Amino acid sequence: MSADRASSAPLGSRGADDATSGGVQAPEAGPGRLFTLLYGIFAVGATSRATLELATKFSEAPIAYTLSAFSAAVYVVGLVLLLRWGHPGSRAAMRVLCLVELAGVLTVGTLSLLKPEWFPQASVWSYYGAGYLLLPAVLPVLVLRWLARTRPRV
Repeated sequence: MSADRASSAPLGSRGADDATSGGVQAPEAGPGRLFTLLYGIFAVGATSRATLELATKFSEAPIAYTLSAFSAAVYVVGLVLLLRWGHPGSRAAMRVLCLVELAGVLTVGTLSLLKPEWFPQASVWSYYGAGYLLLPAVLPVLVLRWLARTRPRV
C-alpha cells in the first residue's frame, strides 16, 4: 500500500505498523480511540440539540442557542480531524481546535455564572459543561495532553 493511500484509509483499516509510525500514536490506538468516540458523541448530540433549539425556540435564548451551534461545529471539526488523522496538519489543527474549544468552554462557563440572564436556557458549554458531566471542560485538556505526549520525535 502506498504512503498516500495508507494515510487516507478509513479509521481502523491501517496495519498495526501505522498506529505508531515515527513515535506518533494514531487515534485508533489508546486514548485516541476514546477521544474519537467522545467527539463523535458530542458532534451528534450538540448538532442535534442546536438544530432543534435554533429551529423551534431561538427567540427564547438566542445567545445560548447560537453558542450551542458553535460548540456543535467545534465537535464536528474535531471528529473529522481525528478520523482523517494521517493528513498533513491534522495535529496542528487539532491543537488549535482544542484551544478554541477550551477558550469557549471557559468563556461561556464564566459568563453563564456572571450573566445568567444571558443564558435563560443552558448551552452545551454553560456552567463549564455541567450538564454533560463537565466533559466539555475536561476533553480539550486531555486531548492537548495526549497531543503533547505523542508528539513526533525529531
